[in-house]
Amino acid sequence: MLSMHQRFAVVGAATATLTLLAAGLPMAATADDRPDLSRFYGQKVAWAACKGDGMPEDLQCGKVTVPLDYARPDRGTLDLALARYRATGHSRGSVLLNFGGPGGAGIPELAAGGKDFMGLTNGYDVVTFDPRGVGRSSPVSCGDGVDAIFGTTAGGTDVQAALKAVKKAADTCAEHSGAVLPHIGTVNASRDLDVMRQALGDKKLNYLGFSYGTRLGAVYAAQFPKKTGRMVLDGVDTLTEPIAEQGLIGAEGQQTALDDFITWCANNMACPFGQDERSAGEQVVQLVKSLDEEPVPSDFGQEFTGQDLVGAIGQALYSKAMWPVLEQALNLLVQDGDTHGLTQLYGGASLPHTSTPARQRPKQNGGLVDDEDVPLDNLPAALMAINCADDPDRPSAGQVTRQIAGLRAAYEEASPVFGQYRLAQVLMCYGRPKGTDYIRDKVRDVPASKMLLVGTRGDPATPYRWTLETAERLGSSAVVLDNKGDGHTGYASSKCVHRKVDDFLLYGSLPASGSSCGPEDTDTY
Repeated sequence: MLSMHQRFAVVGAATATLTLLAAGLPMAATADDRPDLSRFYGQKVAWAACKGDGMPEDLQCGKVTVPLDYARPDRGTLDLALARYRATGHSRGSVLLNFGGPGGAGIPELAAGGKDFMGLTNGYDVVTFDPRGVGRSSPVSCGDGVDAIFGTTAGGTDVQAALKAVKKAADTCAEHSGAVLPHIGTVNASRDLDVMRQALGDKKLNYLGFSYGTRLGAVYAAQFPKKTGRMVLDGVDTLTEPIAEQGLIGAEGQQTALDDFITWCANNMACPFGQDERSAGEQVVQLVKSLDEEPVPSDFGQEFTGQDLVGAIGQALYSKAMWPVLEQALNLLVQDGDTHGLTQLYGGASLPHTSTPARQRPKQNGGLVDDEDVPLDNLPAALMAINCADDPDRPSAGQVTRQIAGLRAAYEEASPVFGQYRLAQVLMCYGRPKGTDYIRDKVRDVPASKMLLVGTRGDPATPYRWTLETAERLGSSAVVLDNKGDGHTGYASSKCVHRKVDDFLLYGSLPASGSSCGPEDTDTY
């Protein structure tokens, strides 16, 4: 899942133990067994105007320092990049935003889309961050490993060759990512959130998370229930589904959204596929197939494949507001063979076939990197690293070989367009260390304050049923708002959702669980 505007390693038993201690849960260990984190919890953020082209004048930047390994805080540190808009009214502290991904950098999102959150400055400093391994915060990279993973596994029939390629790619990711890679993932990112909370001077964490950011928020509430303030989770991620199931559900959701787009497209004369819906759908499938067989040049001098087209379409389907842009980009491709509009949509935001030149691989020393030194493949590299760190399942080569044919058939049935693209997720974590089982096993019945969970009925990335399932797992603290509109997340597209979220965060006014926002409220905010 990606951020609302675009459409994070393995945690051992010692870290899980520290997590329970931090949450105030009973443990056999004594206080003397806990690592000393006082120097991290004693820091304050030094704010200054953000540097860089296109940065708003009123956006301030800073950083916090966190331990690389919470179990061994003397073994190295990481700096995490922060940005904020100051409160314009009386401030009750900060509200932290996470825009999703996993792998999405928060600072460029807030810089580009800050107007959506200006209402919150009536009561808060609005703060975001680049999580560990992401953006300027020790960014991970896979070099050309992304190509190997998402090129080899998507449609090949030689499973053993695919597994070898993915294992080699995992080694390449480790080589290019440095010391942060074994310590990436949501459990550690959640602990980072608590260091940020303290550094910002807040007794409790007020939080607004989108898509993957809802997973991060739920984990924080489980680890630090007494430190959880007003929390909103919009576009609710699953806490239980294995990666293979997530990919299948994602393919289904995207196919539904594509069908809706085709219906809309076929009802206007500018549609490049004509006015017959069935024929238009078949033409999209054929266009993907033909580009996979015979790619065309792209803006970047590389080949533009059918899977690149699928990635671009998927990005545009996150919001109906992007449908005219997608239609125009498809017209350029179909009529003139011009990929410019589609590469602009794709923009590296999904799973790009992009190698990272050596000059863009910064030396990893735990400090912040400059914007120009963030690897081009950071988003997909971080997406893989975080999802794999959060998933304990590692099927053997034999299991994959026995299952792949059935999975391929299920994915293609779910979506003739997105099935092959999404199938890459099945092998994504092969060759990586086993991820934590904390999220799947421990994030349940959270004794935190009330949390508002927003689910959108027509969400192509995080289906509404995930909102209900996560609410049931979280227990009585979860309050569900049913957004009956379309698109990924509701805050930016529904005036009703926007108003109810702001009312809760600013004033503590919580809607009744099960209340709804109608589709007539869904529009560009």
